[in-house]
Amino acid sequence: MPSFFRRKAAAVAIAALALALAGGGIAAAQPTTKAQPASRGAQQPAVTTASLNSAKAVLAKGDSVAAASTDIYRTVVNANGTKAWGDGVVIKYGVGQYEVQFAGNVTTSVYVATIGRPDSCCIPAGGEASVAPRLLTPNGVFIQTRNSAGVAADLPFHVVVHR
Repeated sequence: MPSFFRRKAAAVAIAALALALAGGGIAAAQPTTKAQPASRGAQQPAVTTASLNSAKAVLAKGDSVAAASTDIYRTVVNANGTKAWGDGVVIKYGVGQYEVQFAGNVTTSVYVATIGRPDSCCIPAGGEASVAPRLLTPNGVFIQTRNSAGVAADLPFHVVVHR
């Protein structure tokens, strides 16, 4: 009886290996029918003199009492680049490209951004928001918004910076 189970186990293992190899070969040989989306990694726009001057002015004001006590900055931005409410100054560069400048250095902070409306009306349109430290601006973050197809689009968003 034990030899029967050993032979059966070996047969099952060989069959599973054969199926895995055959399935992998078929999947790798199939051509793709849909066009691959463009690379979503984009470069930030160049830092302008006006942006640098704005960043220096915001830093000069210092932290607000609320932000200093909670170590969190939060901002809600409309699709057109205006600040709905929250901390900081918003600059809109182009389609789906925004910078938010805060009153303190955020270079070692954690950034979180998500698509979201400034009101409680409705669920926002589908899309995505990417956030990164702003080049040459220690108190700024760069946010890029895209629609569900991965194309840059002006979408409202929320950003939170944990210092």
